[in-house]
Amino acid sequence: MNASSKFTGILAIAALFGIVALIVSLVILNFGGIAAFFIGVIVAIITWIALWLGWGEDEADQSTSGSDDATGMNKPTTGAAPAAPPVVAPAGAKVGSTSAKASNPAAKPALGTAKTAKPAATKATAVKSPASQTAPVAPDGKPATLTAARGSGADDLKLLKGVGPALEKTLNELGFYHFDQVAAWREAEIEWVDSRLKFKGRIVRDDWIKQAETLAEGGETEFSKRAKR
Repeated sequence: MNASSKFTGILAIAALFGIVALIVSLVILNFGGIAAFFIGVIVAIITWIALWLGWGEDEADQSTSGSDDATGMNKPTTGAAPAAPPVVAPAGAKVGSTSAKASNPAAKPALGTAKTAKPAATKATAVKSPASQTAPVAPDGKPATLTAARGSGADDLKLLKGVGPALEKTLNELGFYHFDQVAAWREAEIEWVDSRLKFKGRIVRDDWIKQAETLAEGGETEFSKRAKR
């Protein structure tokens, strides 16, 4: 196989693996679009490197075998007993591949042995509305919202560290009235909410998700204890 056709074949296979990894990241692992894209690129690069090195070794084996035959190293010495006829490999078989497998039958191909990483377990397990966590993330990243607080009344979102009266009003206007709504936000949904707040990065910096999980389950945080006083 010439260098051009080999490069095209490896590139096509690597691209296919990258596309599959991207689809799995989006559909099964629920990663954001950018994260899924980078995962696909990384998988494609790793696949390309593995195939390039593997095919390079096969060609080196073939060239070494050919050079030995050309120099006559396998020819019988004059007067010696005739050598056994060489075993002819089936058409299409790669030189040296059968002997390599026989010498190490337990060896497994490096490609494809890594197990697919299991998605991390969702943190909030006892919130009031688990349906919002199992539903797929909206294409624009917008979380599930409410037009008004539930019958029990809105939660005091000011018990979250970093949320004051003005920010609580903003969250209510966006459709968030309860701790379990905040606890259910996923990565893309956090970005959607954060982009609509005056001070960026506060959700992650003050760890609203973990605080909201505790408060939604009826517990208290160090900040909420101080705030209630």
